[in-house]
Amino acid sequence: MDDDLDRALDAVGPRLRALRKQRETTLASLAETTGISVSTLSRLESGSRKPTLELLFPLAKAHGVTLDELVDAPPTGDPRVHLRPVHGRGGMTFLPLTKRPGGIQAYKLVIPAGDGRREPTQQTHEGYEWIYVLNGRLRLVLGEHDLVLAPGEAAEFDCRVPHWFGSADAESVEFLSLFGKQGERAHLRARPKAEPG
Repeated sequence: MDDDLDRALDAVGPRLRALRKQRETTLASLAETTGISVSTLSRLESGSRKPTLELLFPLAKAHGVTLDELVDAPPTGDPRVHLRPVHGRGGMTFLPLTKRPGGIQAYKLVIPAGDGRREPTQQTHEGYEWIYVLNGRLRLVLGEHDLVLAPGEAAEFDCRVPHWFGSADAESVEFLSLFGKQGERAHLRARPKAEPG
């Protein structure tokens, strides 16, 4: 048992280095994110320092992986995905569907009933967003446009355009959101609508 534990702990350093290189992160940037010194991070990666829970927890969070993934724990056979919802303004619930920091991020959002009756407060920020309505009706105010999207409809927009979304009526709305840094767009291939005959 001790040999298994030693082997698992010895493998953490190379795994930490591989994760950092894969995400193109420097030791200095990781130190700033985690609050762990550059020298400690370097010693963890080289294996000259034994990992502890206090060190592994912020590293797992920074890399967007679970502690089990970080230490390569054996699978338990449980296939469930354990999403951790984040609650935002007005009762909106965000379910992150991606773990990897950077790149395109995927979320499932649930907006409670009646949110669309509030006065829209448009905002802008960097990035590009693609949304797809699953259930309910989504009110999207995008610049001068005031749109209502039904299930199965999608929209994409540059987040530098003032925007706001909420429930369009007395029902809640669920939708998927793909969000990327400026210049990253989600491309959806679809057949064009048939011309009326």
